[in-house]
Amino acid sequence: MPTIEAPAAGSVTMFTTTWCGYCRRLKSQMDREGISYSEVNIEEVPDAADFVMSVNGGNQTVPTLLFPDGSAATNPSVAEVKSKLAP
Repeated sequence: MPTIEAPAAGSVTMFTTTWCGYCRRLKSQMDREGISYSEVNIEEVPDAADFVMSVNGGNQTVPTLLFPDGSAATNPSVAEVKSKLAP
């Protein structure tokens, strides 16, 4: 599996593309909810594309989120993200 660092507690890493409507929607929802994230474009970062494929059965499905505990979720709702980040 590619070496992608898990994000800091309370934050997520969001793997996206520039053309992904689901990514834009989730980013705006997370912005509204005050959820901290860093964005990684899988078309610009080869290791990121490899990571996304490793957690999505070989598919480059975005948005894929990486959580501080090392788990990943594909196209989660903002409620799922909040629940996963809750202490």
